[in-house]
Amino acid sequence: MSFSNADTGSKPADPYKEENKNDPELKEKVGDLVKFIESCKFGMMTTRIESSGLLEGGGLDLLFHTNTESGKTDDLKSDPKINMAFLDGQGQWASISGTADIVTDREMVRKYYSPTLKAWLGDLGDGKHDGGPEDPRIGVIKITAQTATYAISEGSFVSRGYQVAKGTVTGQAANVNKLREITEEELQQCKSDQ
Repeated sequence: MSFSNADTGSKPADPYKEENKNDPELKEKVGDLVKFIESCKFGMMTTRIESSGLLEGGGLDLLFHTNTESGKTDDLKSDPKINMAFLDGQGQWASISGTADIVTDREMVRKYYSPTLKAWLGDLGDGKHDGGPEDPRIGVIKITAQTATYAISEGSFVSRGYQVAKGTVTGQAANVNKLREITEEELQQCKSDQ
């Protein structure tokens, strides 16, 4: 069921989406999304809090280190459904929905380990919890994407500004992004093509 409180007749109720929707071949859609995520310095994962059910902000698998003793891992154990959001300084964004697994396999932790993790976990001075690759507090959150929606900028800053100004004057939705959606079926196809 979707929410709607407007009857727009034969005109699109969301002209921005209609004007910016872009649906290239699957390989380009997934490739552009991966390229964008790799260019982002930060991403934010949203989980559901077990006690309240509220969301907490804090062919595509994403891997992140975690402190297995954090509240985030408790949230994921009670409800593995998540959303990852990425945003860059130009307003490009990606939203990826999926499920998360907490992996504590030492081989995987060592494979993706970075010494900078010590800055986040600290050395407890007991010879075991030192922030190193064998620290049992270090795990990996593996996110299996189910759907993705993202927008990458179309044209230069000046041309996007022109589109916004034009839309303000004419009432036509600005064409400033390549707005793309990747369905669960497309992600499955991408995995089987690899």
